[in-house]
Amino acid sequence: MGIEQVERRRVAWIDTDAGGRIHFTAAFRYAEAAETELMRSVGLLGGEWADYPRRRVEAEYRQVLVFDDEVEVRLRVERLGTTSVTYAWEITRAGALCIEGRHTVVHVDREGRPSPLPARVRSALGVEPRPE
Repeated sequence: MGIEQVERRRVAWIDTDAGGRIHFTAAFRYAEAAETELMRSVGLLGGEWADYPRRRVEAEYRQVLVFDDEVEVRLRVERLGTTSVTYAWEITRAGALCIEGRHTVVHVDREGRPSPLPARVRSALGVEPRPE
């Protein structure tokens, strides 16, 4: 298990569909906001931030969230590969699991090709590497 970031927020009106239920894309924005705060907390929110495009995203929606629900977004480093980081995350309401997901980012060089994660990233994220 890697380091973890927890963010609390409310489902905003802009995050909902016409029926007032959370739009599926909002979960990914919430996870990305938690990832940003995690990177900030370990001192990695510098000029290389754009060097980590998404390779894979997934989510399972277990309970409906609606406008103004108070939620907790819990994101952790699940896996550190040679060139990638996989984050696992969950969104809960009053302790009940509502959305579970993960996403993988890949470190790329200036030409957009996968490149080994910098040593300072490995050190800051504190997870032992596993083969990809």
